Amino acid sequence: MASEAAQYTQSASESGYNVIRRNGKVTDFDSSKIAVAMTKAFLAVEGDAAQNSRRIHETVSELTKQITENLLRRLDDGGTVHIEDIQDQVELALMRAGEYKIARSYVLYREKQAEKRAEEEKRHPKPANETTLHITAADGSRQPLDIDRLHDLITEACEGLAEVDRDVIMRDTQRNLFDGVKASDVEKALVMGARTFIEKDPAYSALAARLLMDGIRREALSFVYKTHKQAKQSEMAEIYPDYFKSYIHTAIEHELLDSELALFDLDRLGKALKPELDFEFTYLGLQTLYDRYFIHHDGTRFELPQAFYMRVAMGLAINEIDREARAIEFYNLLSSFDFMSSTPTLFNSGTLRPQLSSCYLTTVPDDLSGIYGAIRDNALLSKFAGGLGNDWTRVRGLGAHIKGTNGKSQGVVPFLKVANDTAVAVNQGGKRKGAVCAYLETWHIDVEEFLDMRKNTGDDRRRTHDMNTANWIPDLFMKRVVEEAQWTLFSPEEVEDLHDLTGLAFEKAYAEYEAKADRGEIRNFKRMPAVDLWRKMLGMLFETGHPWVTFKDPCNIRSPQQHVGVVHSSNLCTEITLNTSDKEIAVCNLGSVNLVKHVDENGKLDKEKLQKTIRTAMRMLDNVIEYNYYSVPQARHSNLLHRPVGLGIMGFQDALYKLRVPYASEEAVKFADDSMEAVSYYAIEASSDLAAERGKYQSYDGSLWSKGILPIDSIKLLQEARGEYLQQDDSKTMDWDMLRDKIKRQGMRNSNTMAIAPTATISNICGVSQSIEPTYQNIFVKSNLSGEFTVINPYMVGDLKDRGLWDEVMINDLKYYDGSLQSIDRVPDELKSLYTTAFEMDARWLIEAASRRQKWLDQAQSLNLYMAEPSGKKMDNLYKLAWVRGLKTTYYLRSMGATGQEKTAATPNSTSAPKPAAPPTLKPVGKTEDDFISGEGQDAPKACSILEPDCEACQ
Repeated sequence: MASEAAQYTQSASESGYNVIRRNGKVTDFDSSKIAVAMTKAFLAVEGDAAQNSRRIHETVSELTKQITENLLRRLDDGGTVHIEDIQDQVELALMRAGEYKIARSYVLYREKQAEKRAEEEKRHPKPANETTLHITAADGSRQPLDIDRLHDLITEACEGLAEVDRDVIMRDTQRNLFDGVKASDVEKALVMGARTFIEKDPAYSALAARLLMDGIRREALSFVYKTHKQAKQSEMAEIYPDYFKSYIHTAIEHELLDSELALFDLDRLGKALKPELDFEFTYLGLQTLYDRYFIHHDGTRFELPQAFYMRVAMGLAINEIDREARAIEFYNLLSSFDFMSSTPTLFNSGTLRPQLSSCYLTTVPDDLSGIYGAIRDNALLSKFAGGLGNDWTRVRGLGAHIKGTNGKSQGVVPFLKVANDTAVAVNQGGKRKGAVCAYLETWHIDVEEFLDMRKNTGDDRRRTHDMNTANWIPDLFMKRVVEEAQWTLFSPEEVEDLHDLTGLAFEKAYAEYEAKADRGEIRNFKRMPAVDLWRKMLGMLFETGHPWVTFKDPCNIRSPQQHVGVVHSSNLCTEITLNTSDKEIAVCNLGSVNLVKHVDENGKLDKEKLQKTIRTAMRMLDNVIEYNYYSVPQARHSNLLHRPVGLGIMGFQDALYKLRVPYASEEAVKFADDSMEAVSYYAIEASSDLAAERGKYQSYDGSLWSKGILPIDSIKLLQEARGEYLQQDDSKTMDWDMLRDKIKRQGMRNSNTMAIAPTATISNICGVSQSIEPTYQNIFVKSNLSGEFTVINPYMVGDLKDRGLWDEVMINDLKYYDGSLQSIDRVPDELKSLYTTAFEMDARWLIEAASRRQKWLDQAQSLNLYMAEPSGKKMDNLYKLAWVRGLKTTYYLRSMGATGQEKTAATPNSTSAPKPAAPPTLKPVGKTEDDFISGEGQDAPKACSILEPDCEACQ
């Protein structure tokens, strides 16, 4: 115990962490004192026997480690922590460890000490002048702390937030200051004072963001004006226009922005900024923007939020005729959170390298030069913040003949290892990890090795621990699984046309190749029961979270562009379905409509506003195509030829809350249908209107669009290929005949118009639920590249307040039950149903809602699936259902940790928790088995955890 404590002491001391004592003095942080204090508490309760107890030594050591990590992980290097916060953490750790008697003794000790200090203060009050604190400026000078300004800042930040307590924040801030504190640490103390209360009320998240703005304003204004400058938010209406003009010129001077931006009417744009919107962020949203999006020079960020949105808008309007008017139009959409462009667009718009596209899809040829050329393309595309999807199906399999050397191939896996290491070496602009997903068709001879690539055991030279993987599954394989038939694996150089064939044509050719294999005309093949391979696919998904399950045929049969190519894979996040070839690297530009912003106060979808938003959003997405920086020529060629874009949605769960509709319900499925129909209608309409203004995309003739076949109509094409294996709703409510007539007259500007991306980071910025996701937990700590943030469901808090149920006991109960209301007796069933979390609902509801969306989409959707306790039968049913319901792709399988499962199952205080509703009974497809997954019966699921800070989908 002593050695571990010393280890933490040294680490904390080297990092410069300090402790503020009650008298205002500052001392070095020393975690061994935490261990000593807890040991004394154990001795006080259990006597001298505790001194030599191995259990107690181990407990104290482990708790000291936990407490130290909890205290320091939220602080920057050189941060300070108050002695009271340390003691609070000790109490909490003892309680969580079940050491209730020790915790009670510790609490009583603290209370006695507090009484002694109070008595001492009465006898010997401190002179007033001893309480004066000084701050240390950046130049080393000292000056008295301006308490009045501190008071004014907190008062301003609290305006309109009735739920927050200004005086508590003021006291908490002052408690964390000491004589000689750095000026920058005063700003941190303000924010820390507010963020610790977020779990008590979501309004404190807004307050923390507003207090954070003070430091952001100081940093930006001081850099731009080259002198120390501070301002309150109320002063920014006057300051913003002049600052904006200076900011643009400063950024150009430092070669951070394109000099073309200086040619805009900056006075006009500056006057269009809305400073009041700086106060509309959550803490997570603003901190994320500050850390990862704002322009900086040598680490100093000098881009304020409204300047950031206008800079992005200017880049997107740079080729418009009246570009100031369009920039203001685009700015209004972004700054209001009605629509948000994707992360690469926010990163790079207006810069010297405007790489604004989110996704790149490539197909890798079967020759050494082509393979390494594809890996080089990966590096160049990743460098400027692009996510990658690679189709590796053409690369010959293990044991295949190499004509040039008369040798045998090592298969596709060694090359995948090189691609994996390239993604690690070349990250996305230095701003987030490089991210790539490898796709392989299910008939490839190396598919079994491909399934194992994410395992932590085996030959590490044939493992790719950093690369995502996905199965590209033809319908014929799923039919063979259902029918319990045989499946044959081939090496692609012997069955070259299978790569480009889909649907019934694929089935015909595949059967012919099987006959050839039977006649000995194909050398390198393997035959196995289809269900055995399916079991292994699901088993690896269970064990490693990969490969994902995606379906080749619906992506192709319903593709508007099947006349000019084949969709060989999806992208990094499984929502893009575009053609690829040796000459074309598919590119997609993404942005998402904030759905909750389009639900009016009467609980109705505001279609008029939605149409207006989408019209502007589609113009922004189309503008990316000419303006975009392409790091490889095949990407430019493809994008200008087809002009695909991907308009998606986010805030779906928030919209359901506003409508008072549980996610696990028929009403939610209907809303998914109706809302996506409206988005689809207006996106297609907007693209057609752009075609009337700017011209049709080059490869329009021969497309499904040109034939009057819209996404909703293409379901019939899939039905013809699938037969009884497709059960997908095709009802509609809007006037699609009118839209078909418009397209017939005007054409389409974009080959593809819609794709629902994960939106993890941009949803954080907008303060809404990501994409189409259900709520993960109603209160939890989110980890991402910007740190750790308490996230609490504001809708739930509002409802509990209305019923007089929001108090400290409720907060503690929610923490204990991992953000779940189901086991808390006093919560009404209505709220338990409305605030059911992702792991508490039947995952089939996610499939049903996704199926209704899929019928309107010309591309796909990033669909995460949640299972508290995955099992063979559940996974088999779920993924077969996804196929039968016409989904094109699925994304992560999310699982719950073992402790979460135990708490979910443990309901000691509950006798009436309602079971989440189940979807309607569906027509069964094929047989199922209870225990067929390799690895079944393990202690805990291994599928993807939802809180992985480095994961693309968690960002």
